[in-house]
Amino acid sequence: MHEGPSSRARLTAVIVACALFMQNLDGTVIATALPTMARAFGSDPIRMNVALTSYLLSLTVFIPASGWVADRYGARVVFRAAIGVFTAGSVLCGLANGLLFLVLARIVQGIGGAMMVPVGRLVLLRTVAKQDLVAAMAWLTMPALIGPVVGPPLGGLIVTYASWRWIFLINVPVGMLGALLVTLFVPDAREPDPGRFDARGLVLSAVALSGLVFGLDTAGRGLVGPATTAALIGCGLLAALLFWRHARRHSHPILDFGLMRVPSFAISVWAGTLFRVGIQAIPFLLPLMLQIGFGVSPAASGAITFASSAGALVMKPVAPAILRSFGFRRVLVWNAVLSAAALATYAFFRPSWPVALIYATLLGGGFLRSLQFTAYNTIAYADIERDRMSAATGFYATIQQLSQAIGVPLGAAALEGSMWARRHTAPMLDDFSSAFLVVAVVSLLAAPVSLRLAPDAGRALTGRPGAAPS
Repeated sequence: MHEGPSSRARLTAVIVACALFMQNLDGTVIATALPTMARAFGSDPIRMNVALTSYLLSLTVFIPASGWVADRYGARVVFRAAIGVFTAGSVLCGLANGLLFLVLARIVQGIGGAMMVPVGRLVLLRTVAKQDLVAAMAWLTMPALIGPVVGPPLGGLIVTYASWRWIFLINVPVGMLGALLVTLFVPDAREPDPGRFDARGLVLSAVALSGLVFGLDTAGRGLVGPATTAALIGCGLLAALLFWRHARRHSHPILDFGLMRVPSFAISVWAGTLFRVGIQAIPFLLPLMLQIGFGVSPAASGAITFASSAGALVMKPVAPAILRSFGFRRVLVWNAVLSAAALATYAFFRPSWPVALIYATLLGGGFLRSLQFTAYNTIAYADIERDRMSAATGFYATIQQLSQAIGVPLGAAALEGSMWARRHTAPMLDDFSSAFLVVAVVSLLAAPVSLRLAPDAGRALTGRPGAAPS
């Protein structure tokens, strides 16, 4: 009988999770501080959005290279270096005296962040026993769920009661401690020489991902005209086609589509993308509904939405037991249905609802989503051979980045579509309801895709004595 993860496995998981939380938190906390920073730089607040865009661009471009770099120099070495680069970028951001300086510093941060996410996951995959992987991956779900919720209110507190520079400088002691802990407690697992670096593939993937991510982002936010948005998406699609042709001929492409021939990995990618696209609309739709539809303050809105993160925290200790009892396929199918139903429930939120009931609904939804993410992030690597693990983590992180970029445009399009159909000039509660139902349906599509998973998939990860019945 499996007794649970070792103390070394738990410590490794916590170290990696803390580093990823720092990266996820930083990506959202800056948004609240942009107006204050604009005044300090004497710049237009709208132009300050380039500080967000430059970080996202850097992240998007360098994530595909993470697998090769980790194989070439070692996962522990690269993960520690990524923390150092991210921390150095944070220092530079905190010292910035103008927009150009800030943008360059954010690019440095993005390079570090691009390596931290997939390489941090790779560290776990190479150092944690298979039967401990579910518990370890549960920790890695926390940053993605908590960071976007905690970031805005924390940014507001820092800007209100201290200098905006502390938004970046608080990363320094965390980064230094993280680098030390990685050196002391994370083993250095290396793989054979990965071969020649795919520089052409990196350029093509960078153009493809940048075009798609920013094209979809502008489509959801209306930042530029339709022609520019179409040009970005078209350029991204063309580069993606060229990269696909290139990858078929290269022995070690920067993004290896051959991984999609592994059934458990492919199903996690397809189903996980559908699920994430719907879920990623929540941080866009829910605060808007609470502030515009309910008329609550941003602070009150943040206090309410935090319940989702609390649900995610509750999930962490019980995820291994749930997956061991029911198996991956059952959980991924039925939990997707329950998660979509919980998301659809948000469509019926009204100011007349008791606050406790809204909290309970968000708490339950956060629990279900966190369980689903933990299952996807774990089963994806169940059948990946050790020598392809680096390529798999880079590929998976890239797809995650792309799916996150689709969520906001989907939510925005659903909201604007409802406004157009109802001839509203401003979003009303009914429009938010329609938008939540649309994104819930998209998330629900993950359930039938997950049905293709083998009944006994991931049995070695949970220690189940037999396969879940069909």
